[in-house]
Amino acid sequence: MNFTGIIAGLATFLIIGIFHPIVIKAEYYLGTRCWWMFLLAGIIFGATSLIISNFLISTILGVTAFSSFWSILELKEQKERVRKGWFPEGPGHRR
Repeated sequence: MNFTGIIAGLATFLIIGIFHPIVIKAEYYLGTRCWWMFLLAGIIFGATSLIISNFLISTILGVTAFSSFWSILELKEQKERVRKGWFPEGPGHRR
């Protein structure tokens, strides 16, 4: 049996699940000005995925890279959710 696909799918599920609260906390404490951290993380994870020869690890790093990139968009969406009152405004918001 080949478990690579199942492991990659499970890792993708967990990575997306982990990034959701990371984005919420980052927006709460830092506001949207921390977008560059997600960009940098995405670039690092993406570059690392290119040099790793193990298929599964490279795949997981690639998924993490694009989850980081997607989080930049989610920061802006989270800001809008805060504006609507769905989430509390944190100290990371500039007045």
